[in-house]
Amino acid sequence: MPPTVSVIIPCYNEARTIRLLLQALYDQTYPREHMEVVIADGMSTDSTRREIAAFGETHPDLLLRVVDNPQRHIPAALNRALEAARGEIIVRMDAHSVPHRDYVARCVTDLQAGRGDNVGGVWEILPGANTWIGRGIALAAAHPLGVGDARYRYAAQAAAVDTVPFGAFYRSLVERIGLFDENLLTNEDYEFNTRIRRNGGTVWLNPAIRARYYARPTFRALARQYWRYGFWKWRMLRRYPETLRWRQALPPLFVLSLFLLPLLSVWLPAVRLLWLIQVGTYLLALAFIALLTAWRQRSFPVGLSAALAIGIMHLSWGGAFLWSMVQSLLRPQRKEGRE
Repeated sequence: MPPTVSVIIPCYNEARTIRLLLQALYDQTYPREHMEVVIADGMSTDSTRREIAAFGETHPDLLLRVVDNPQRHIPAALNRALEAARGEIIVRMDAHSVPHRDYVARCVTDLQAGRGDNVGGVWEILPGANTWIGRGIALAAAHPLGVGDARYRYAAQAAAVDTVPFGAFYRSLVERIGLFDENLLTNEDYEFNTRIRRNGGTVWLNPAIRARYYARPTFRALARQYWRYGFWKWRMLRRYPETLRWRQALPPLFVLSLFLLPLLSVWLPAVRLLWLIQVGTYLLALAFIALLTAWRQRSFPVGLSAALAIGIMHLSWGGAFLWSMVQSLLRPQRKEGRE
């Protein structure tokens, strides 16, 4: 008898993509009678709930439930969905994602084989909009200069890792290490995986487990996304400083140097040359990426978009990280989840 699986999905105003996800879950190779889908909706103001209800009416053989998430942030949504879920295995998905047909089955296989306490796979990044900006952002989100050593974006070999996107785990894991931390409005997956590893567990990445993920469609949306990532990353590092990786330290150091070096050059003129070399090298790297991407995509606007997107990712993430540090120093008494 296959174990029962609950697919949990945080959701807010996802009318554009929610049906793609639900159809992909309906088409899974895993036995449908052993699956349920629990969507924690943050009181959507668009037609998301109507789309979910319409899908449920035309696909009654897939158990589909919606629970309210009045807090409107992801960790709270995951916890509300977990509280409602009945499955032995939890598969965490995202409303911007479309899993391959064997996604659930492969997750269950790896869990049953004991390869990890939380198992996940690789993202295939797709444009959030069919525009030159949207295409460039999707390419930037999968580029090594944009994501560093985030292996879930490009890995070819299965291995134990620090974190995986989404993830699948036995419900008993939550009973052992606790729910998602609602004081961290972003980075909740990384924090959850850190607790797994701290408790002697393994986070397993299997590239055969694949899902398509829709990147942000505009530069503004991308900047807001990476600002949120950087801001809450500092909050998490205050608890788990040992989890800092080189790729996470570089953007805030780069942003800090952009302001600090010109200031120092007032007293140390030689520092001005260092600043010019740094900025020039960075711009040359972005120009190279723009030209190489333009050649590969046969589109100069797409290449330019990819380079601009990488710059936005670095500056937004690094600036938010520094701003979060400043806020925590100025207001250390405030709780993280309420800032």
